[in-house]
Amino acid sequence: MQSKRYSSDLTPPWKKQRPAPEVPAEPDLVVEEVTTGFCGAVIRCEKSAQGPTVTLEDRFGKHRVFPMEPRGFLLEGKVVTLVRPAGRPAPSAPARTASGSVVVPGARARVARAGRIYVEGRHDAELVERVWGDDLRIEGVVVEYLEGIDDLPAIVRSFSPGPDARLGVLVDHLVPGSKESRIAAAVTDADTLVVGHPYIDVWEAVKPSSVGIPGWPSVPRGQDWKTGVCRALGWPENTGAAWQRILSGVHSYRDLEPALLGRVEELIDFVTGGGAA
Repeated sequence: MQSKRYSSDLTPPWKKQRPAPEVPAEPDLVVEEVTTGFCGAVIRCEKSAQGPTVTLEDRFGKHRVFPMEPRGFLLEGKVVTLVRPAGRPAPSAPARTASGSVVVPGARARVARAGRIYVEGRHDAELVERVWGDDLRIEGVVVEYLEGIDDLPAIVRSFSPGPDARLGVLVDHLVPGSKESRIAAAVTDADTLVVGHPYIDVWEAVKPSSVGIPGWPSVPRGQDWKTGVCRALGWPENTGAAWQRILSGVHSYRDLEPALLGRVEELIDFVTGGGAA
């Protein structure tokens, strides 16, 4: 008597999803991503380490990148699987700066604007230069550091900000009720913008994974924070060397926390006239 052979897949036939039709992701094809509901026209397909991706542009000009997963999109209300168009090479992605901006071939540094961006210390300035340096040179924005913000009101008065010479300031640990928040409120006006991140020091704005540590340690109050970090991580108590170790792990905006990224972009827009006055 011959025994029956059963499949190891015990999913009932009526619960199995049928393969979705494959549709070439031709430029201008309008589809909807099933998870987010984002609807837009195909701009391009690209390769990535995780697999092929497609970039969509919605009616407001916003771009989003999605993986080309099976059954990942709706076309005229029906589930489809987008595939790369056959017979044509995928367009190469435009070169990007460390901040994610599109590289402008042959662009020269612009003559420095009258407006400035001030940051608290040298480490802040070096981090901004590492990620946004190319953008700042094209925009003609100079970044200077203050060594703390206790004297910020006097510095702002001396600078005399105006519509053609806006002043942007990036502050560490700008949280409600802090000394920093009171100073910021005292100097902010139509031509002076003070923004900040919640971190005790800009070191913390670097993602721990980029530095190769599980997380930034908690340092007891009353102890120098940077020295405490070095001790907790087992690093030599040389904050200059520690900073160079941290900075060497920063290659692009992906290595920074969003709370810092947004604030620097906001300051650049403000100083160059792109932000609201």
